[in-house]
Amino acid sequence: MQQRYATNPAQIPGMTTADLRAQYLVPEIFVPGEITVVYTHHDRIVLGGAVPAGRDLVLPGYPEIRSDYFLEHREVGIINVGGSGTVTADGETYTLVTGACLYLGRGVRDVVFADAGEGDESGAQFYLFSAPAHTAYPAALVSPGEGTVRELGDQATSNRRTLNQYIHENGVKSCQIVMGVTSLHEGSMWNTMPAHTHDRRTECYLYFDLPEDARVIHLLGEREETRHLVVADRQAIISPSWSLHSGVGTAAYSFIWAMAGENQTFDDMDAAPVTSLK
Repeated sequence: MQQRYATNPAQIPGMTTADLRAQYLVPEIFVPGEITVVYTHHDRIVLGGAVPAGRDLVLPGYPEIRSDYFLEHREVGIINVGGSGTVTADGETYTLVTGACLYLGRGVRDVVFADAGEGDESGAQFYLFSAPAHTAYPAALVSPGEGTVRELGDQATSNRRTLNQYIHENGVKSCQIVMGVTSLHEGSMWNTMPAHTHDRRTECYLYFDLPEDARVIHLLGEREETRHLVVADRQAIISPSWSLHSGVGTAAYSFIWAMAGENQTFDDMDAAPVTSLK
């Protein structure tokens, strides 16, 4: 388990591009035949990926979280961004097609990831987002398009997008995870603008469905001290609660957004108008 320690806004002015990438970018999440996890001390989130690549992968406990098994004191949201796969949780098997979301609550002891065995050459690629949990909520599987769907943005401002809310206060119940998928319409590049912060929650982005030769320019930092990272397909960003987050791509793409922190109110955000950015 890789660890990333918490940072504060005063560090941003002195950070090089390499420093920023080392702190906030997770460049390699999906490694065939492995479970890869990163622990960020911002809201004690764990994010990572599981790629069965033809064999079963068992989610282990890790010394860094001081638990006998991974979900002893945690919950996890799982979204499949690859071919069809299965997640078996304490003997109950869930099939996740591309884009499906599975929530597993605190206390689930045995978690196994596998391909669905349907001849899909791409194989399953499970994205994991986990946060501490104080109580247990039941497991729930949501198929693509079955969450709360919101149409946002406008083609005139290049940010027309479809947002699927899966784990949230009016959907799948959790202790503190809020999670979903946003897909930009063809010809739209901005995932959100104006940018915003929510000083009560850490948010992580996983960018995917991005062409191999395309990139997303991800904005971060405070509104008067912005920086950017150049992000490729299936790479993730850790965004502390004090940092704004917005991005523009060289082509349309999708991204998984996931948050944990003080509350689960999706619209609890502080806008950073473009005229205020420097």
